[in-house]
Amino acid sequence: MASKTIDALESQSINNSTTSTILLEPESARPPQSDTQPPQQSQDSTLQPTLADDVYIVDWDGPDDPHNPKNWSRKKKWAVTLVVSSYAFLSPLSSSMMAPTSDQIGKEFGIANNLVLALCTSVYVLAYAIGPLILAPVCEIYGRLPLIQIANLLYFAWNLACGFAQNTGQLIAFRFLSGIGGSAAPSIAGGVLGDVWRPEERGQAISIYSLAPLVGPVIGPICGAWIAQESNWRWVFWSTSIVCVVVQAVGFVYLRETFPPILLERKAKRIRGDMADVEKGKMREVRTVFDGADREWKNIMRKALLRPLALATYEPILQVLSAYFAFVYGTLYLFLTTLSSIYQGVYRESVGIAGLHYLALGIGLSGMSQVNAHYMDIIYKRLCARFGGEGKPEYRLPAIIPGSILLPIGLFLTGWTARADIHWIVPDIGIVIIGGGMILIFQGIQTYVIDAFTLHAASALAVIAFFRSIAGFTFPLFAPAMYNALGYGKGDTILACVAIGVGIPAPFLLWMYGERLRKASRYAKHT
Repeated sequence: MASKTIDALESQSINNSTTSTILLEPESARPPQSDTQPPQQSQDSTLQPTLADDVYIVDWDGPDDPHNPKNWSRKKKWAVTLVVSSYAFLSPLSSSMMAPTSDQIGKEFGIANNLVLALCTSVYVLAYAIGPLILAPVCEIYGRLPLIQIANLLYFAWNLACGFAQNTGQLIAFRFLSGIGGSAAPSIAGGVLGDVWRPEERGQAISIYSLAPLVGPVIGPICGAWIAQESNWRWVFWSTSIVCVVVQAVGFVYLRETFPPILLERKAKRIRGDMADVEKGKMREVRTVFDGADREWKNIMRKALLRPLALATYEPILQVLSAYFAFVYGTLYLFLTTLSSIYQGVYRESVGIAGLHYLALGIGLSGMSQVNAHYMDIIYKRLCARFGGEGKPEYRLPAIIPGSILLPIGLFLTGWTARADIHWIVPDIGIVIIGGGMILIFQGIQTYVIDAFTLHAASALAVIAFFRSIAGFTFPLFAPAMYNALGYGKGDTILACVAIGVGIPAPFLLWMYGERLRKASRYAKHT
């Protein structure tokens, strides 16, 4: 019954955000369309007649329309990219920043249970699983801009409240609510980049954006460790709230709406007003190229809120990528919560010095990100030229292959060299390799999803965010027990074997069958 409901609600879903004209013509000038396909546009930017004469269709004004976000200047595009990347950096920073201050919090609130103490940190990531399922589809109704800014204000309010928490219950509740607000940017920002960048330009922008939510959790423990050593835990939340005010102020100045259906709806609204001024008789209906005949608020809301569920249920591509992404993201948070125990427990370093080893993970992430940013678009263009000039999401998969090899190598090296008789630089090298492998996998998957589900990229990324956040929440909870029972060597070997079993086949299977799966999809691009 549930599948039939989803089928009925999504039967007129639009799966392609390609826009080449702004046009105002009677709907009688358009060819008939399938219920499950987006409006198609001809190469000469004209539309052919069909349907009734009393309906006008609003579309882009030619391929070079300056109002189309894909035609904005590079300066404006990069301004938007850097702002949403800043949002996407700040929120994950808070997810791990309080980890080094856990002992202080435990003493002040009398928390003796290690599971409850870990929950204070990881409950924020649990909110990351829930928030995007609501915020991402709603942004496809009201636009990217208001959702990102309102959610960031919610993050600011509840993150500030965490600094004033008086007991464990308040801290966990405030952390969860701040995580709901902070979850918007990591999922919605990918849709923003899909709106403004063309596929052949998108690689470098996404490499910067995807780096932000990974570097944030790495820098967080470093800052948190020194705050724990020099001040008290409340400044973890007050300091990030101060930075949030600065980022929000920049966002108010430079961030603009990018979602094409919202921009065209604004144009349609202006046209309706002009028509009301000049026409005395019957008003003609004005729709955008993205609108269907059933575009009512209730229908739109139900479709949008059910879309992530439909994507998770019917899209094998997302199911495979979500499983792999969840494992990698869970491994990241497992390392974030256990690195300090390696260097404090095995190498007997102070809290502040042990926190500096998170830089190894940051070096791997940022260094390989820059390499991938340079080559991602080059590889994409060369594959386009080699296979007929038409771009395909599968041309993003080559980046995942070396990442899937580097990740288990780094896990083996780190696990078996984290011993007092081996210099600390050796496990650090392993951590650098882990970071490099992770960022290649993250960037490859995110770029593939944005290319494949462009118009509904936010909902598709919300599905991935849900599964990865569940993993990020649960992995740190079992990590202490696993390492206490097995040690770092055997524990990381288990993770490496899973990485090999899931990660090595995934990009090759998608390369062979990805296009076939997209052609069977109602949401993904068919070209």
